[in-house]
Amino acid sequence: MAGKFELKKSKNGKFFFNLLAGNGQIILTSEMYEAKASAVNGIESVKKNGSDKARYVTMTAKDGSPYFVLKAGNGQVIGQSQMYSGEAACAGGVESCMNNAPGAAVDDQTAH
Repeated sequence: MAGKFELKKSKNGKFFFNLLAGNGQIILTSEMYEAKASAVNGIESVKKNGSDKARYVTMTAKDGSPYFVLKAGNGQVIGQSQMYSGEAACAGGVESCMNNAPGAAVDDQTAH
């Protein structure tokens, strides 16, 4: 099963999206957007930048857990991963994002 983007609306009325792998695991979560159109633009940015390994930055959380962010060409963070148990798992997350992002379909759940 291919990966997909889930476009959602939060309880406070803002929009965000998750990129899911084929197994349903969340790979990447966006920031909160005021407008749905901005969130859709964010998805397009992930599709465009997601296959470029140079756009990923691995970071370390306060508790020592590794995670990654995906940045656009202008350096702005487009999305962030979950926390991983180790560097190898984090690297696998980047690979999964690179493989799934470019061709992922969009499941618009904002009407729910």
